[in-house]
Amino acid sequence: MAIPRFSSLLRCRKWAKSDWLVASIGFVLIVFFLSFFIDPTSDSIPSVDRSRPIISPSDLVKLKLSSIAKERGAFCLDGSLPGYHFHEGSGSGFKSWLVHLEGGGWCNTVASCSARALTKLGSSNYFEQEVAFQGVLSSDPSQNPEFFNWNKVAIRYCDGASFAGHPEAEFKNETRLFFRGQLIWEAIIDELLSMGMSDAKQAILTGCSAGGLASLIHCDYFRDHLPKDAAVKCVSDGGYFLNVPDVLGNPTMRSFYHDVVNLQGVDKSLDQKCVAEIEPSKCMFPQEFLKNIRTPVFLVNPAYDYWQIQNVLVPTSADPDKSWPKCRLNIKECDAAQMKVLHGFRSSMMDAIGEFHQNKDGGMFIDSCYAHCQTVMSVTWHSPTSPRIENKTIAESVGDWYFNRKPVKLIDCPYPCNPSCYNMNFT
Repeated sequence: MAIPRFSSLLRCRKWAKSDWLVASIGFVLIVFFLSFFIDPTSDSIPSVDRSRPIISPSDLVKLKLSSIAKERGAFCLDGSLPGYHFHEGSGSGFKSWLVHLEGGGWCNTVASCSARALTKLGSSNYFEQEVAFQGVLSSDPSQNPEFFNWNKVAIRYCDGASFAGHPEAEFKNETRLFFRGQLIWEAIIDELLSMGMSDAKQAILTGCSAGGLASLIHCDYFRDHLPKDAAVKCVSDGGYFLNVPDVLGNPTMRSFYHDVVNLQGVDKSLDQKCVAEIEPSKCMFPQEFLKNIRTPVFLVNPAYDYWQIQNVLVPTSADPDKSWPKCRLNIKECDAAQMKVLHGFRSSMMDAIGEFHQNKDGGMFIDSCYAHCQTVMSVTWHSPTSPRIENKTIAESVGDWYFNRKPVKLIDCPYPCNPSCYNMNFT
């Protein structure tokens, strides 16, 4: 799945801006090659026309494997220990915590999970030892003005089911796959509580894509395990996946989620009120359970989410006559008929968030960019060239909402009306 993740630039040299840009985007989108819809042999790297901040050694945060995971039976798909990266807060942020859940798709078969177990999305044996904290994780006040001095944690994703798999679903045979996402989540949260999060005064659970979905699934759990007087909220970035058919009318995403839920026993982690009313796999779609979340939630999502357009709306399986490749790779290459389809996707997004828009405690930043995750890169989170709605960056909008300065329900006009958009180009 195409999920922007933590960049890991371990060695710095004097590169041209274009070199840095290609390297950044390559790292950010490397998990395209593990997508269940994207051709794993593809080597295309998107290009954009914006520069990015140079990574300094101080931005790199070391990996820590969980010290209690083994005793809890919390393992990655291959049986290795899960881990996270922790940057300690300071000053006024000493008792404030931001926990970020990494994204990286899902696996829905024994074969795909077995393949995933041989990568950093299924095994800590392949984790980077250091990653760069950018965007909402940055410690630079110019890039992250609201949360720069908070305790910040990036939990690595190695279970393939949005931190929601259960061991009861494991196959007791030679495959030796471990479906322990829920146990990983619980173990690392308990570990963080013992490190001082139990005294938190402010806290945010956030995540990107599959991690953005996880931040919604686990939002109330996070709230319930922190002090009652703490200000706790959740921010989902690129995690509002739609239950819409592809252009041929096939329920591509719904079928995929059905397989994920059945394979890994995810239904036990989903909203139980929802599960009691409809087929459990439908409860993976935020539209079905967002109304049951008690904790305030903020949605960051592009109305023209490129991952969903490329993999849900127009997967390669739904394009037998190869009429969509240019449009899928670069929205500027879409013809009038294709743009009508993409505008229809935006309309589906607007319909899906309609009820949530009335939630007085909720917030949203729905731009019209051809993008996916936008909080984990400083260039899209908060920079002079970041996407804006009503002259507000995503960082400023989340800050206004979190600190109750003003209600934030920002919805962009249809593409291509917003010149500040950071549109991805995969050609």
